Amino acid sequence: MKERYIIELRAEEELQDFFLVKSLAIKIGSNKKQYLDLLLADNTGEITAKKWDVADTELPSLNEIKDGDIVKVKANVTEWNGMKQLRVLRIRKAVAQDQVDLIQFIKAAPEKAEDMFAYIMDAVEKMKDIDLKKLCTRILRDNHEKLLYYPAASKNHHAELAGLLYHTKRMLDMGERACLVYTNLKRDWVVAGVVLHDMEKINEIDANELGVASGYSFEGQMLGHLVQGIKTVDRLAREQGMEREKAILLEHMILTHHYEPEFGSPKKPLFPEAEILHYLDMLDARMYDMQEALNGVEPGGFSDRIWTLDNRKLYKPLEEEGEAKHD
Repeated sequence: MKERYIIELRAEEELQDFFLVKSLAIKIGSNKKQYLDLLLADNTGEITAKKWDVADTELPSLNEIKDGDIVKVKANVTEWNGMKQLRVLRIRKAVAQDQVDLIQFIKAAPEKAEDMFAYIMDAVEKMKDIDLKKLCTRILRDNHEKLLYYPAASKNHHAELAGLLYHTKRMLDMGERACLVYTNLKRDWVVAGVVLHDMEKINEIDANELGVASGYSFEGQMLGHLVQGIKTVDRLAREQGMEREKAILLEHMILTHHYEPEFGSPKKPLFPEAEILHYLDMLDARMYDMQEALNGVEPGGFSDRIWTLDNRKLYKPLEEEGEAKHD
């Protein structure tokens, strides 16, 4: 069993432990010297790491380490711009004699993948619009196998085993409730938007069956999942003879769910179901990032700065639920 976990690391500690390599690259620093840039992980989170002043003699052994490998690291825990990182002193690839248990390094969604898939399929089955139901069912069935393990990102929110399913399922939960409050919303369109909006991350991100992303596909880098999603919906809608307006509305939901041009959306939502889709997506991502950031924080303490949350440090209140004092 691992004695130390990423969420428990404290600045100025020294450690020797095993980690999963999520990304690795040899880079050249401003001093013109080589350094090793890493993203390491276990099943509690991930942390950046640097090995400075890499000598040419170290390159053969370092080049043997690939994304997805387990490595043993000796390092100091440091802080940079308010965030913990590792200053690597030594690193080597794990060998059979180390007897490491891979499951310790794989972060997974907290719900069973098949249960989440069944939940989403059930929501689609309740659709009344035959065209939307047919398209969503086709896409879910076509991607069933990969959905059981695919992450929703290479890093940040839902970058975990079955993370894409977990993200979709939680958005559906909130979307169903939103339809009860905002009665002008058409449920079938909200469900369709949630199911379709990130589906092409399966073809945007390169990931293995452990849910570990190694980067982006060629098409993913060139187009991104918004454009890839529009292409897929357009193709399948034509195949099933869907009315053009319906297809364009679905494509518009995918195109606009990032909301801002700097995040990939050239237009903002132009109808209510597209608008709520953006906020469902943003809400789930923010709540996920906040929960992750506070997991390793003691009550009364602050997290590291969270880049995805505008570089904020989050606070964990002293009084947790059920512990509040009453007069």
